Amino acid sequence: MSDGGAPSTYAGLRAERQGEPDGRPPLVLLHGLSYDRHRWGPLLSELAAVDPAREVLVVDLPGHGQSPPLDRHGLDDVAAVVHRAVTEAGLTRPVVVGHSIGGAIATAYAAAHPVRGVVNIDQPLRVGGFADMLQRNGDVLRGPGYGTVWDGLLGRMGIDGLPPEARALARPDAVPPRELLLAYWGELLTTPPATLDERNAGRLERIASQGTPYHYITGAEPDPEYRSWLSRALPDVTITVLPGSGHFPHLAHPAEVARLLR
Repeated sequence: MSDGGAPSTYAGLRAERQGEPDGRPPLVLLHGLSYDRHRWGPLLSELAAVDPAREVLVVDLPGHGQSPPLDRHGLDDVAAVVHRAVTEAGLTRPVVVGHSIGGAIATAYAAAHPVRGVVNIDQPLRVGGFADMLQRNGDVLRGPGYGTVWDGLLGRMGIDGLPPEARALARPDAVPPRELLLAYWGELLTTPPATLDERNAGRLERIASQGTPYHYITGAEPDPEYRSWLSRALPDVTITVLPGSGHFPHLAHPAEVARLLR
């Protein structure tokens, strides 16, 4: 049953629910690094308008919002605790929707647990280049000046080009704690970049072998090399480009994303 949006705790994760079971697959929403469940507000409002009563579970990822951290924050570790929360909430075979690192977690979830679909909002999964950058800046990230790396990333997310309301939600309240970044970037900082890409390709191939629909929503046309890599691992992938939304299609175009989820 719906709890009317009042927060609950499932498997240690703080979460909110809306809607009622009606035979359709529920939606599970996973936010990005440094954010929390409240950043889904515009999308939830649009969903209530275009898909009333759809069952939705919105969680605070470990170490975010009102959820405590884990001992390990690898993609598979976080996906496992999200799955326990989904199960404890009484949901089965959801459509898992993730933004940014939440999209990577949603992908790891679908590779390991039964789902009806995956919606990845602007999280490229060929991460070797990003990992290489983090590894080259490892000493900075582990020191007091780590915020310069974070600020550099924010500057490339297109936040300033968003509508005012979306801009306010996209801009983090503060520089995230260093421990949070190091925890979620731990695999990226310690694993060879090529291995990370192979690992994600394997996840996508498992998803493809299960016939699970996979939808990639992004704010810019993927470069041809990445599109080719993604399509090789996941031949039936659906790609939707919502221009002018930077890294935040769900905030810049919540009505369009809600219609896609419907």
